[in-house]
Amino acid sequence: MTAAGSPFRLVRWIAWGAVGFLTAAMLYLMMAPEARKGAVIGGPFTLTAMTGQRINVGEAEKGRPYAVFFGFTHCPDICPTALFEMSEIMRALGNDADRTQAFFVSVDPERDTPAQLKLYLSSFDPHISGLTGSDSQIAQVVKNFRVYAKKVPLKDGDYTMDHTALVYLFDREGRFIAPFNMKRKPDEAAADLRRYF
Repeated sequence: MTAAGSPFRLVRWIAWGAVGFLTAAMLYLMMAPEARKGAVIGGPFTLTAMTGQRINVGEAEKGRPYAVFFGFTHCPDICPTALFEMSEIMRALGNDADRTQAFFVSVDPERDTPAQLKLYLSSFDPHISGLTGSDSQIAQVVKNFRVYAKKVPLKDGDYTMDHTALVYLFDREGRFIAPFNMKRKPDEAAADLRRYF
């Protein structure tokens, strides 16, 4: 090992360690208080699907695991990436994809009508359903999931949304399991999801 290579490797280890620590700390801060208080993350909620129908998520999904994640159709990168990754996992599940469901909940109900969600999600797997609602309905779901969502004005008078980018995985009884890791090979993520069928 060269003298130049040793410090570089040390810096790389420190960087990866910091990323791991910050991720673990974020999950602890999100989950530990609820565990101490006996509260839960999520719970059944009713919103309007991109089909225009009202859906009670949690009750309607009893008997199969499901995922919930938050975003908005004007999202430049994080949301389309997450939707693509979820689509790849559904593809890897094959026929088993019918045994689960994913819900994309808009944090931007002002712009994300059912029609807008339907158009936006038409590029992704059909097992992903878009949900929206009134400002107050979305605010309540965001609160129940301990999600961060905030409107950020842009210089041109438009706005974007800052929001939590976790995928929440629930079991067949509608109980929160853990954040679902999609940053791996689709086959690996699909195999993990199958454990909850």
